[in-house]
Amino acid sequence: MTATHAYEGFGGRIGRTFAGSEPWWPERPVAPERAPNVVVILADDLGYSDLGCFGSEIDTPNLDRLAARGLRYTNFHVTPMCSPTRAALLTGVNPHRAGIGTVAHSDAGFPGYAMELADDVVTAAEVFRDQGYGTLMVGKWHLAKDSDCSAAGPKHSWPCQRGFERFYGFLDGFTNQHHPHRLVEDNHVVEVDQYADGYYLTDDLTDRAISMVRERKASAPHQPLFMYFAHGSVHAPLLAKDVDIAKYRDRYRDGWDRLREERWLRQQELGVIPEGLPLPPRNAEQGNEVAAWDELPEREQELFARHMAVYAAMVDNLDQNVGRLLAGLEELDELDNTIVLFTSDNGASREGERVGTAAYYVHLLRGDDVDADIARLDEIGGPTTTPHYPRGWAMACNTPFRLYKINTHAGGHSVPCIVSWPDGGFGDATLRRQYQHVTDVLPTLVELCGLAMPEERHNRPLAAPAGASFAASLASPVTESTHREQHYEQLGHRGYYRDGWEVVTLHQPLTPFSDAEWELYHLAEDPNELLDLSDAHPELRRELATAWEAAALANQVYPLDEGAGLKYLQRPARSAVFAEPVTIVPGTPTLERWRSLQLIWFRACTIRVALDFRSGDEGYLVAHGDQGSGYGLYVRDDELVFVHNDGRGRMRELAGGPVPSGSQEIVAELAAPGERVWTVTLQVDGQERGTLTGLPMLFGVAPFEGIDVGIDRRSPVSWEIYEQLGPFPYNGALHSVRYEPGDPAPDSPEGMLDMLREMGARFE
Repeated sequence: MTATHAYEGFGGRIGRTFAGSEPWWPERPVAPERAPNVVVILADDLGYSDLGCFGSEIDTPNLDRLAARGLRYTNFHVTPMCSPTRAALLTGVNPHRAGIGTVAHSDAGFPGYAMELADDVVTAAEVFRDQGYGTLMVGKWHLAKDSDCSAAGPKHSWPCQRGFERFYGFLDGFTNQHHPHRLVEDNHVVEVDQYADGYYLTDDLTDRAISMVRERKASAPHQPLFMYFAHGSVHAPLLAKDVDIAKYRDRYRDGWDRLREERWLRQQELGVIPEGLPLPPRNAEQGNEVAAWDELPEREQELFARHMAVYAAMVDNLDQNVGRLLAGLEELDELDNTIVLFTSDNGASREGERVGTAAYYVHLLRGDDVDADIARLDEIGGPTTTPHYPRGWAMACNTPFRLYKINTHAGGHSVPCIVSWPDGGFGDATLRRQYQHVTDVLPTLVELCGLAMPEERHNRPLAAPAGASFAASLASPVTESTHREQHYEQLGHRGYYRDGWEVVTLHQPLTPFSDAEWELYHLAEDPNELLDLSDAHPELRRELATAWEAAALANQVYPLDEGAGLKYLQRPARSAVFAEPVTIVPGTPTLERWRSLQLIWFRACTIRVALDFRSGDEGYLVAHGDQGSGYGLYVRDDELVFVHNDGRGRMRELAGGPVPSGSQEIVAELAAPGERVWTVTLQVDGQERGTLTGLPMLFGVAPFEGIDVGIDRRSPVSWEIYEQLGPFPYNGALHSVRYEPGDPAPDSPEGMLDMLREMGARFE
């Protein structure tokens, strides 16, 4: 028979006639019968020893229960950085080869650092979707270059373009748990002016995850699901709910040395590490040193204990929400037939450096300020701060391994891994000690679900997989590891593993990449890298270092990061458009973070406000930033005010005086005289109203929220105004705000690119 299927379009009735009775659109593929659901849960910056079932004192009953009905892999490895691990997890391809060699905050023009997923790699979502699964994602993406994350995209490396049918979360590397700076649903930005009191992102993400599962199972009960839940916890800023912080308020006053020893002993009791495995001395490597807790001043001990209490509260909350998600699956009678894999994207982070900070966005740019942090001690973890703990706690969280996130020593990439699937026939709470790597996750899941890996994507042959399925080890603890060799690289640190041996370097920035850097360890006997065997086995050391070179060439690892920072400053010519003047009208959703920053980054800028002012009009004319740092211009009681938040809790204001009725233009002139400061001058209808000098320039990831016109959305620049007036929307006739970027500051890195290239070339 002949059938016609038609619909009414803008151009009228359109139809297509074909032989047969089936519709012309392709049918959705059907997954294998009784195929399991898959839920991959990825924590962010969670250390090896941070779960109860891996030795922690933090309450994690839900993850412990998951381990009790599953398996713990105690020799599981990722990359030392978040974006590369995410790329490797989702594609089964080494991260540089997949285009994501480091965090997605650069676009220097090198294929291993393209900061978007390559066209010739396929994601788990694409594999599962194309074989009948529903594909869902919540949480952190961080696999698209920052310049592509605005509403304009391009979106080819966003979640829904890489196989996920639904997405709710954030594209950036981190966000504020109390007031997320920018949430995205599917392909559009979620417009939020003000979060409800008590809002917490991990709770919200879990609500959405449960809702997505319920929706799909109600609509198609027999369709299996692949869910990727990529938590923003426990990445900085370390923020938690008061009730959770209170639980750990006094727990960490004994310090990191005692905590580390307690965890080391507990790990031996649990069998996570071999009995008698030595605990390495405190990290003492250059630039990574940790002080003895008992030698710290009392005020620092009090401050540092607060930081760790907040971190523990975040881990506790993450566990609570894992429990809620698992309960949601259990409610639908889906949990036993769901493969759940939980792991972390790298080891615990040392980004708080020696003394930590309550001002994460500006800390690494402006250095330590213990006095400012102590002044806000009781606020740390709440919505007025953006904290990170000192690296001594990261050392403890990575027990029993050396060093931290970013490093290619074990502390950077050794993470907890739990796998559970009761209906699959394993789940005896035993341990697995095989060396496995994050690139093994996708082939393992594909095998367990009875699927097949494709050979092409968009008619292009796929890059060769780097991982291999470890499904056999799920059934037996004595099978061989399926991952014999693996290279590591991050920020110039290098490592190469082969059959229980490794070579590894701790590279110092702006020093030559030399053979002398390589250390050699026999991990089968010395998993925490205490005995360098370079002198005893020089031939093996050279052999493995040579193997690293070959792997680096094959996987687009070059050019190595020599520490000059060029990779993060060099941008393609197409990026120049973002520093051109732009006019923003009221009602425009918040301009994206990176795009906003280009208008003020290390430069002068003129901000012109066009309005028809009448007495009584008030509110924010423009706001850029949040509690982590920012600035704004508002009118209240007919008085003009420029406000600046340096991120450390210090507010400075410039009073612009009364705004006469009938005023047409207000101007804030940001001059950039050098030394990383601005001089701000206010004008009303051409009349100068005041000048404020020495304002700390905001750059890097500060301000972290983008530009708002006519309102100060979400996390506010001024907490005082927010407490009284909320987002303080402007109620008068505001026409537009125009940003006119000026000349770069004399000390702008933009003027030093040639010098940085020359510096870096000396160390190639």
